[in-house]
Amino acid sequence: MTREVDVAIIGAGSAGLYALSQVRHAGKSFVLIDGGELGTTCARVGCMPSKVAIQVAEDFHHRKMFNREGIEGGDGLSIDKEEVMEYIQDLRDHFVDQVLTTSTDEMGEEFIEGYARFTGPNTLEVNDEVIQAKKIVIATGSSPVIPEPWKAFGDRIVTTDEIFEMETMPDSMAVIGMGVIGLELGQAFNRLGVQVTGIDQCEHIAYLSDPVVNKTLQDIIKKEFPMWLGHAAQITEEGEQLKVTAGENSVVVDKILVSIGRKPNLSSLNLETAGIQLDENGIPKFNPNTMRIEGTDCYIAGDVNGERPILHEAGDEGRIAGYNAARDEDTTFDRKVPFSITFCEPNLVQVGQSMGELEEGKYVIGAMSVAGLGRALIMTKNRGLIHLYCDKQNGKLLGAALCIARGESLGHLLAWCIEMNLSVFDMLRMPFYHPVMEEALQAALRDAARQVEQQAPVPWDLKWLS
Repeated sequence: MTREVDVAIIGAGSAGLYALSQVRHAGKSFVLIDGGELGTTCARVGCMPSKVAIQVAEDFHHRKMFNREGIEGGDGLSIDKEEVMEYIQDLRDHFVDQVLTTSTDEMGEEFIEGYARFTGPNTLEVNDEVIQAKKIVIATGSSPVIPEPWKAFGDRIVTTDEIFEMETMPDSMAVIGMGVIGLELGQAFNRLGVQVTGIDQCEHIAYLSDPVVNKTLQDIIKKEFPMWLGHAAQITEEGEQLKVTAGENSVVVDKILVSIGRKPNLSSLNLETAGIQLDENGIPKFNPNTMRIEGTDCYIAGDVNGERPILHEAGDEGRIAGYNAARDEDTTFDRKVPFSITFCEPNLVQVGQSMGELEEGKYVIGAMSVAGLGRALIMTKNRGLIHLYCDKQNGKLLGAALCIARGESLGHLLAWCIEMNLSVFDMLRMPFYHPVMEEALQAALRDAARQVEQQAPVPWDLKWLS
């Protein structure tokens, strides 16, 4: 059986669903193909269940400040591990249901449940059906990386795709990989009563290249649980438990969360039949502004391309891929300012260019510690640091790294300002209320402005603001 369509979309995750919205809007015929678990990575195993765990952990953790605030009885609070996991799973299921009811549940024959493979440049085979498509969008997502020898330890090893399926929490856990997910879940589970040890072969955490902000965050996190950095992890059995060794350190734990990265789901697609070539990282060569794979009628979007594995980026890539797949000519789209948030406490936010991407000697750093900030003291969250990277000559905001309470909100303000090409002087003309966390941002802007004034003249009507 052969079916002809304008667009075939492989993958019903976030990128695939956003691509579908554009194809539908253009009135093109389509099929959506997916053989895995539906509901998107974000809703099932990523953004949403992790934030539920983080919120519960933060609520419970705040009891440690009760005595200082004059609230009695905090020492009597406890965690029911089974109830916590059930609550996380209930909300997770709610988020997944929301996705399904607005996407695949009512799609009918346009949705094909199965795994697609290329049999030619514009031809797919799914189950016993052949799909002939003018354009094809690959949005198959990614899967957690786990070293093959570690698989022998069975369910004592869990990945981020499995951890929210646990019926209860272990007494002890090692988290191997202190990237964004490992840092978030490591802190959350430690606050929920699990004895956590964090391990990473890198000296930095959460892919943060600013050494001062990185050290600030490390110092804060290490007060909650130990982190062993700069050494690869080795795992051996210790009875029913596992022993993890990193350098001269070792710990025996009930479970290990492996969070060392994700790999693109491409191996089963038979890409060579479609004339798709892979680069040295195993990713097809594509244009990030059109999402077209070089020399083909195929587009690639979302985690599968390894470019920006974040939900809002997957959404943008899906929209771009779907828009172009539904038209004869590609449109080149500008991409949004890079923006990432790690929802540890304090939030870690990176916006715009990272320090590692900046040209040495061409920028200044506006800095502000929140230790003495009034609003931070009131919230008992006066730990953290802001670094703003600004052009030395004109004060244009280039990027930022900050670990600060409510950083998720401050990060948005900074991302919007970079998107609008604002300078620190433009930003200082904005109103700042008191007492709010945004005052820390104002102080960092003033610090940057003073440094820029030393390099180049500032218009007199703005100089007073610095």
